Amino acid sequence: MAKSQQSFKKKEMEKQKQKKKDEKAQRKEQRKASNSGGLDSMIAYVDEFGNITDTPPDPNRKKIEINPDTIAVSVSRRSAEEEIEDLRNGVVTFFNHEKGYGFIKDLQSQQSIFVHINDVQGEITEKSKVSFLNGMGAKGPVALSVKVIS
Repeated sequence: MAKSQQSFKKKEMEKQKQKKKDEKAQRKEQRKASNSGGLDSMIAYVDEFGNITDTPPDPNRKKIEINPDTIAVSVSRRSAEEEIEDLRNGVVTFFNHEKGYGFIKDLQSQQSIFVHINDVQGEITEKSKVSFLNGMGAKGPVALSVKVIS
């Protein structure tokens, strides 16, 4: 009986693996030899305009003094005057008392706005004139604090 011999394909595969291994070792040696600056080459700086640069800032350059009290970190509270401006008028186009929701047509923007029974103060019916605050819900604009106008 003859000995089993490695096929041509297996030999080629082994040669390719060895070649890749040698190339990887060679690249590793090149990286060690070049050692391109280390950490200093990886540092980036941000200038006064927010642009990223590779040059450090000039220490002799005049710095701009900023008063920290002038920086607004949070949203300021609304005043009563601003809230009155948000007060809108509209007409109830549809309202289902069984399900507790309906729609109001805004007289200013002609937009149809959703209203829920929990946001209604008093009793409303279709075609009644109402005043409300415009807000945003999960699916779009909603009417809040709805009051009937006589």
